Amino acid sequence: MARLGMLIDLNTCIGCHACSVACKAEFDVPLGSFRDTVKYVEDGAYPNATRHFIPVLCNHCEDAPCLNACPTGAVVRLDDGEITIDEGDCNLNRFCMSACPYGAIYVDEDKSAAQKCTFCQHRTEEGRQPACVDACPTGCRIFGDLDDPDSKIAKKAARSETRSWKEEKGTRPRVLYIDPRGALDLIADEGVQVDTSGEMSGD
Repeated sequence: MARLGMLIDLNTCIGCHACSVACKAEFDVPLGSFRDTVKYVEDGAYPNATRHFIPVLCNHCEDAPCLNACPTGAVVRLDDGEITIDEGDCNLNRFCMSACPYGAIYVDEDKSAAQKCTFCQHRTEEGRQPACVDACPTGCRIFGDLDDPDSKIAKKAARSETRSWKEEKGTRPRVLYIDPRGALDLIADEGVQVDTSGEMSGD
């Protein structure tokens, strides 16, 4: 069975938001909520200031806090590792939201359920790529089987130095980054949802 994951090369992200727009369109995500977005972070001071573009999404963690926190069984891990939320079993207790250190989960009022990135499970089960990957004009996102040594993602991960967001949380994310300038350290206290930076678990 495949172990699906994503590799994001911050060297080639240009902050265009094609990924987040594609995601919004794919899932009709409510205004103010995000399955996928791009953080803009300024670093340094003139004349050596730098702007970083950092795509963020659910990390589909090996040790997913949301999976353990959900009392209704609505949060499930598929055989290939994708973590999804069964709308019919979700009673909006928000335990998953509190448990996620990445602020990746939001409430969809229209569906009366918690929602988040699913790696576009409805697309990947048909052999297609997630919408964000297809939309990226620079190819900074690679999606595939982390355990297949012949896959594009495994080959690039093997020849690159990779890291994950908030490694100290010990969740073992399946979203990996090539981050030579340490940009992830600049959003250590932030989350995917723009208004939850002060509410991350452990802060």
